[in-house]
Parts: sequence; C-alpha cells; structure tokens
Amino acid sequence: MKERTTLNKSLKPHWVWAIALGSAIGWGAFVQPVNWMSTAGPLGVILGFGIGGLLMILIAVSYGFLIKSFPVSGGEFAYAFASLGRTHAFICGWFLTLGYICIVALNASALALMFKFVFPKFVENMQLYQVANWNVYFTEVIIATVALALFGYFNVKATSFSGRLQFIFCCVMIGAIVALTFMVGAQPDAGLANIDPLFPAGTTAFAAIISIVAIAPWAYVGFDNVPQAAEEFNFSTKKAFGLIVFAIIAAAVLYSLMIIATSMAAPWTDLVEAGHLWGTGTAIQNLLGTTGLVLLVVALSMGIFTGLNGFILSSSRLLFAMARAKFIPEAFAKVHPKYNTPYWGIIFTVIIALFAPWFGREALLWVVDMSSVGVTIAYFYSCYAAFSFFKSKNSTSFNPSLHTDSPWKKAIAALGMVASITFLVLLLFPGSPAFLGIESRVALVAWIVLGLVFYLVKRKELKNIPQEELNYLILGTKEIKATRE
Repeated sequence: MKERTTLNKSLKPHWVWAIALGSAIGWGAFVQPVNWMSTAGPLGVILGFGIGGLLMILIAVSYGFLIKSFPVSGGEFAYAFASLGRTHAFICGWFLTLGYICIVALNASALALMFKFVFPKFVENMQLYQVANWNVYFTEVIIATVALALFGYFNVKATSFSGRLQFIFCCVMIGAIVALTFMVGAQPDAGLANIDPLFPAGTTAFAAIISIVAIAPWAYVGFDNVPQAAEEFNFSTKKAFGLIVFAIIAAAVLYSLMIIATSMAAPWTDLVEAGHLWGTGTAIQNLLGTTGLVLLVVALSMGIFTGLNGFILSSSRLLFAMARAKFIPEAFAKVHPKYNTPYWGIIFTVIIALFAPWFGREALLWVVDMSSVGVTIAYFYSCYAAFSFFKSKNSTSFNPSLHTDSPWKKAIAALGMVASITFLVLLLFPGSPAFLGIESRVALVAWIVLGLVFYLVKRKELKNIPQEELNYLILGTKEIKATRE
C-alpha cells in the first residue's frame, strides 16, 4: 500500500469561519433581494431564511461530529463512504462536485453582471450572440475569465494565503453591509413604510415563507466547505461545530440586513414591477447616490470574491480526496511541489468554470438551480452518517467500536435527515413553490446519466480495491472508527 498524500495544516480558526460565511454570502445576497421579495415579500424572505438557518444548524450538528471523527479532505464524500460504502461515496461526490463548480461559475458571471450595471457602455460591447434571450458580450466573458484565473492562482499559491484573503474580504463585506443599512435607515425618504406589504398579494404567508425555506440549501451552501478543509486545520477539530453555527447565524443576519436595506430604500413592489437589471443597485443609487452605490459594489465584490475563493478551495479538496481514493484520475491527487496545494483540482475547477460565461447567465441559472439538489443529497448523506455512528444506550451497530453518544444527538441527526428530505421534496415535487423548472430538470437528468455512465466504466476497478486500502486512502486509517469524546 503506497503512502497517502496529505495537505499542510495551515488554516486558522477565523480563516475557516470566513470560508464558511464568505461562501454562504455570495452574489445572491446583493443581486437577488428584489427577486426574493417578489416571491415572498420582505417578511417572508427574512422568516424563510431564519427558519432555513435553523434547519441548517440541525444539519450542522452532524457535520460537527463527523469533522471531529474524520478530519480529512473530501467531507461528505468521506462520510458517505464511512457509513454506506464506495458506491454511495461516488454518488455523493459526483453531485457535490457539480454543485461546487457551478457556484464558482455563477460567482464569476455575477462579477460580470455587476460591471454591466455600473459600467454598461464598457461591458455592452462586442456582442457575440444570444442564449435564452440573454445577450452574451465578449467583454463580460473576459471579466469572468480574469477573475477565475486570479483566484485560481491565489489558491495554488498557498492555502494560508487564500485563507487570510478570505478573512479580509469577509470583514470588509460585513462592514459595508452594516454601513449601508444604517445609511438607508437614516434617510428621510426611506423607512419602514416602504416595506409594506409584508407578503406579496395573491399568495399565503405560509407558501411565501416555504418558497424561501426551500432555497436554504443553496443560500447557506458554504458552511459545508469547512469539512472539505478539515485536513488542513491547525487547531482542534472540536471547534468546527461552533465555527459553522457562528457562520450560519451571521449569514442569516446579513441576508436579513440586505432585505431590510433594499425594501426601505424604495417600495419593494415598485422595484418588482419595474423589472430593473439590478433592483437593489437601482434602489440604493436613487436614494444614496454614487456613495451608496460604491458601498454596495464593494459589498457585492467582497461577496463574489469570498464565493470564488471558498468554492475553488472546496472543489479542489473534494477532487483531491476522490482522486486519492482512485475514484477519479489520480492526477487530481497531485500536490504542488512548492506550495503543497492540490493544484490540478484547482486548475480543473477554473477551466470548467471558464466555459460558463460563454453560455449566458440564464442558461447557467438552470444548472445552478439543479445543483441545489446535489448539495441537499450531500447534506442527507452527512446526517445519515452521523446517525449511524451515534449509538443510544444498549443499541447495536454493525461496528461495535463506533462512538457511543447520547440519544438526543442521534435524534438531531435524524431531524437533519428529515430536513434534507424536505428540501428535496420542495425542489422535486410538482406543485411545490420551489419546484425546479423544466430546463433545470433536464440538466439534472443529464448529470445523473453522465454519472451513471462514468460509474459503470469505473465500477470494476473500484470493486477490486481492497477495503483496508480504501479506508486508509479516504479516512487515513485501515478501520472505520469514529473517535470517542
């Protein structure tokens, strides 16, 4: 059995917290408020994200235990393997890879969209073609390409370098959001009167709230970047749960502040009816002028930068873990000779994301909506893994050496599974307010078929790898054994 490749332990606690928060608060918090309010109204969005955050914390209980027990790169991929074996590990890793890379691509396109709003004459040059009624300009392709290349370089250079950058970006983003909210609230033309009605006409409060709860896996995706980086912690893995919960709470607060700032700046119903390219940007600019728009652009830029940085990191670690276990070509398990980073995974993520700007934003949104399903599947696998490793008193387990814990944690892991299934139902059940569009469903089926073909090609090779070897390559030990407290 050959020696297992490992990564340097260089990530500090506040960097890891910034990876979780910065990945969760991406472009959507600044670009989507008007779209969300058109579906749920200001109060519906805030309550929906609040409930969604609580459900994410339930799921985070399982993540906290699993990170402590299996501090390795790969996160959910490793947990699915430890609890259900190699086939389920492949399914989980396949869906999660798609979700992460799609989010990298969407953040890059969001940067181009921001430039399109702020500098329309500069960006709207050299039109190439239309995709789904969206004009694709060569200038915005260049903007997205430069951003992806730059953050790919940052991640190759060193994990500590990208972690330090992530924390700086997060601090600037938080400061800009708080300042923006107070500035809007201080204006005589703004106020709580603009927030009415609290829910949109023609829909019940329950349906409005549920439509936002359903996108919680997408809105908070990013806290699960923490287990992807667990192998690189330079601190006790016992801190991971607290860092994740703190990041989820902070994300919920920041989402709410952006909803409040947008809806106070102008009557939100007017913004919905006007159909602006960037409703939040228009409202802030009309109320606060150039100063307000600059502050918003800074906040949005930081959100995009943290999303790019965080998901390039997590995508490359997931690919690294799968390659180390021989699930995908072993080239992805190579580390840079100088920086010891999984540079092939970083380069691959950037190259795949580089295709996205050429297809237009609308086409990309179809794939990203579908990727919410993949992220939710990964949540379910993690909660199931924790559930299978928690043992109540006098309970039996397929492996008697596994961790024994109190029944209430087992119950929380079960609730996490229920929450994950609920999210899936909301996304896939016809009639649900969050039901995926036909384009997203077609993309989902295509990805499933592609994964099935790839698995069938690799199936024989994977089955021939001895169990002890896989345990060592994925978990760093020849036995699957959760740590005792």
